[in-house]
Formats: sequence, structure tokens, C-alpha cells
Amino acid sequence: MPIKRAVGVKMLAAVTAFGLITILFSLSTNIALSIFALVLMGAADTISVVVRITLVQMLTPDAMRGRVNAVNSLFVGTSNQLGAFESGMVAGFVGPVAAGVIGGIGTIVIVLYG
Repeated sequence: MPIKRAVGVKMLAAVTAFGLITILFSLSTNIALSIFALVLMGAADTISVVVRITLVQMLTPDAMRGRVNAVNSLFVGTSNQLGAFESGMVAGFVGPVAAGVIGGIGTIVIVLYG
């Protein structure tokens, strides 16, 4: 089903859902709830990734598509590694549960700010 209207709003909603579900996962003490939260996090992340990739493909001029995709791939790959490092550092200071909650709140704040 193609997304035809309010694409940006839907992507931001998926990112917000990712942040909220991250908080839920971080605070969960029930294995079934934790697994369900991980499934929902994966779904929300997949939606945002598909929308972003589709927008890059559709809005980039043909002559620039290869270069834009190369830069996009570089930023995505680098941001994942940098995010993992940052999350580990925060968890080292405040603990894993608080780090997850802080990450979820930070995700929501970025969406609201943007």
C-alpha cells in the first residue's frame, strides 16, 4: 500500500512510536511484554526506514541518485555505530534501564523539536 498523503507525519509518528516503545521495553520486567515491545520497535523502525529510503529515491534527481545514496548509506551506517557507542556510555553512567528511558525520551524530543 503506497503512502500517498502526509508522508512526513506518518514517518514522524513511526519514530515517536519507536521512542515510546523503547521506554516501554526499558521499563518492562515481563519477558512476554519485552518481546512484544521488541516486535513493535522493529515494526516502527521498519516503517520509518522504508519511508526515508522511498523519499530519497523519489525526490533525488536521476543524475544525483548514486551520490545521494552513497552519502545516505554512510550517514546511516555511521549513526548506528555512534548510537551504539553513546548508548553504552550512558548505560555505564546511569545503568541500562535509565539509558533506555533517556534514549526513548530523546527520540521523542527530537521528533517534537523537528
